[in-house]
Amino acid sequence: MSLLVTTWIKFLFLFAPFFVVSMFLSLTRNDSRTERRSIANRAVLAAFFICLMLFFFGSPMFDALGITLDSFRVGAGVLLFLSGVSLVRDGVRVNAELPHEQRDDIAVVPLAMPTIVGPATIGAILVYGAELQGLDMIFGIAGMMLALGCLLGFLHMATAMERLLGRTGLNILSKVTGLILAAMASQIVLTGIHGFIQANAF
Repeated sequence: MSLLVTTWIKFLFLFAPFFVVSMFLSLTRNDSRTERRSIANRAVLAAFFICLMLFFFGSPMFDALGITLDSFRVGAGVLLFLSGVSLVRDGVRVNAELPHEQRDDIAVVPLAMPTIVGPATIGAILVYGAELQGLDMIFGIAGMMLALGCLLGFLHMATAMERLLGRTGLNILSKVTGLILAAMASQIVLTGIHGFIQANAF
């Protein structure tokens, strides 16, 4: 149960929900409430299938490319750290409204990918998927689903959140999320370095 809660919290911050909410608000500014709900549902569903594929893809990919998990931890951790620093430094600077002719399905691109599941998130999911085995894998997937469920709730309440917090409030929460992402990234990198040293110790 502790693994379920830990994985849920990790994924919730990995998805950077307040940044996603800000993007969602900008992209759906001229849409009706019904259209917004439909876009939110499709975006989270698409993100779920992308994450599920990545969860099971990590170990085979590492084996095929001859990459150790510890090496990938360092690389993914650095990328996640840069993503966290970007959120802290820039916050939410979104002007993402698209012309109607370019709005084929914003639920998949750019909402599901790369907004919800960006490059840094992909690396972290591959690492977590490779780390978890057996029953732990089930708890990991359940934690990811809970995090996506929370994100879906945030998207459905996006307009109310904007009225309550304002763009400044969402910006502050995004910066706090960036700090936590940077701390998570540091832990991933340190775990990778520690594992590498142990594996190559004489």
